[in-house]
Amino acid sequence: MFVSQVDTWWFSVPYGVQRSRGRTIRVWLKRDSGQYWPSIYHTVSSPCSCMSYHHDSRRIFIGQDNGAVVEFLISEDFNKMNHVKTYPAHQNRVSDMVFSLESEWVVSTGHDKSVSWMCTQSGSMLGRHYFTAWASCLQYDHETQHAFVGDYSGQITLLKLEKQTYSTITTLKGHEGSIGTLWWDPVQRLLFSGASDHSVIMWDIGGRKGRTLLLQGHHERVQSLRYLQLTRQLVSCSADGGIAVWNMDTQREEAPQWLDSDSCQKCEQPFFWNIKQMWDTKTLGLRQHHCRKCGKAVCGKCSSKRSTFPIMGFEFPVRVCDACFDTIKEEDRTPLATFHEGKHNIAHMDMDPSRGLMVTCGSDRIVKIWDMTQVVGCSLATGFSPR
Repeated sequence: MFVSQVDTWWFSVPYGVQRSRGRTIRVWLKRDSGQYWPSIYHTVSSPCSCMSYHHDSRRIFIGQDNGAVVEFLISEDFNKMNHVKTYPAHQNRVSDMVFSLESEWVVSTGHDKSVSWMCTQSGSMLGRHYFTAWASCLQYDHETQHAFVGDYSGQITLLKLEKQTYSTITTLKGHEGSIGTLWWDPVQRLLFSGASDHSVIMWDIGGRKGRTLLLQGHHERVQSLRYLQLTRQLVSCSADGGIAVWNMDTQREEAPQWLDSDSCQKCEQPFFWNIKQMWDTKTLGLRQHHCRKCGKAVCGKCSSKRSTFPIMGFEFPVRVCDACFDTIKEEDRTPLATFHEGKHNIAHMDMDPSRGLMVTCGSDRIVKIWDMTQVVGCSLATGFSPR
């Protein structure tokens, strides 16, 4: 079954649910010919903004621009959908949501700068938490009832949700742009985030040591992520159509924190704001740069070289100081990711690891289904079955 929207698509086979950026929800059945044909065309009162579908129960939750979340039940033959409840979740557009069958909760984020959680049995609001910026994306751990909320300020907030109350566990800071997408792996307890700063960060939540890995390989904002736990691969998609497949089953190093200095930490020439040293040495101040390998503050003359360094997540050439450049061996430049072209603005992506299929949905209103078995591997060991 495929479950989709024009800018979000969830996936299984052999049918699909599509939510357009207008007011329609469509269910597509896969015919014997292999083509998809619409079996349901349902119109709602307000434009749809996000969707959550539960495969086993056939329950679908639609977030709308007016802040409401609407629940429907799809019939067994996938030819009819019946309205169940409408939840007054937010005062503005619903940006993301998750349905938890275990707790019978629907957790959602919105552009009213809040995350809310509601009981699907009673339809009542259980709790709400406000942020300082629009809440843009959400992941939820069904076992521990922890919610990860990304916002437009670039922060990720970890909350422990309970009935009528909640507690803030921590706030993760690392991105320089708004958070566009999150993915939580409950097995290894890893959180992945993609943002408008073109980067992906892996947060090792389970390790409890604050370990993070930076992955830089996109030229535009990252809008969708999926971690394949069996093959230890991360698939990321960006707004320019770029698709990256990262090998996470390898030893990677954390990128260093950038150091602060008033002068170049290699040649000791002053930077342009260091008025005293400029006056004392009768020299013009220089612009500050940073070596991506050691993190030192350096001038342009001392960092004239560029190099990839995949072990730290730099798949494209980045600035390194001359000293670090000399330490990078040719084998250190071996790529740890592969890159592919989606040929449309990818707003959302999802995968069916059991079949090696990926689906992308673009702002061009085109949905594409991809055979990824050659990219991410195809064997019984990885859970992929031959087609």
